[in-house]
Amino acid sequence: MAARQKSKAKKPASAERVPGPLGAGLEDWSPGLLKSRAYEQILLDIIFGKLAPGERIDEQLLARRYGSGLAGIREALARLALEDLVQRRPRAGTIVAPLDILEAKQSYDARQLIESHCAALAARHATAAEIAVLKSAFAGAEDAIARGDTRALVAMDEAFHLGVAAASHNRALARMLVPLHHKAARFWICAKQPEGHKDQRHDLALHNAVTRAIEKRDAGAAQKAMAAALGEFPYLVQQNAVPAGKRR
Repeated sequence: MAARQKSKAKKPASAERVPGPLGAGLEDWSPGLLKSRAYEQILLDIIFGKLAPGERIDEQLLARRYGSGLAGIREALARLALEDLVQRRPRAGTIVAPLDILEAKQSYDARQLIESHCAALAARHATAAEIAVLKSAFAGAEDAIARGDTRALVAMDEAFHLGVAAASHNRALARMLVPLHHKAARFWICAKQPEGHKDQRHDLALHNAVTRAIEKRDAGAAQKAMAAALGEFPYLVQQNAVPAGKRR
């Protein structure tokens, strides 16, 4: 994903816009939030475990960390609560949702069905601009692989999959897909063995194959390519699965 410019201090977090494909075409059902810097940074911190499962969230600390206003932080947390990535409890505040293997497996199964179909729809309906977004999603990926910047790669992956959701032109499926992708990314990071450069380049090639199929308007190939890019859940969890609430 392209590097983000620092927003002016006077702008609240909810008004900060991230360039590129994040949330493209989805603003009507989640106004601005998918382009909120606070939302994206909290999301990535949850995915990478910087905000650990079960950890109580300090809104003031997050506001200082991201240079954001409290209103923007609370708006982002409200969105993350809708995705079941945080839990808001009366008198106890907000905590990061625990990891649950069964939920992760069920989310993966649902995502495999929905996103593969979204890729097929994108092959039929994507505009030239939406295809350009997909082609640029992994710009800089080779440099990120070389310097071991996993966070940048995950941000690129996020941009790509949201781009596919938008290009499907089916908002109902997109609404279901976005939280499923976030849950899968979170579990994938904590459960999967570290990848070498060869594996990362292979994953990149699988994602680029999806884009090529969409660009060629080959719905069947796009669907198969997406299924291949998503991979097999049993492989991800063997010997690395983390029970709910155990990882800190």
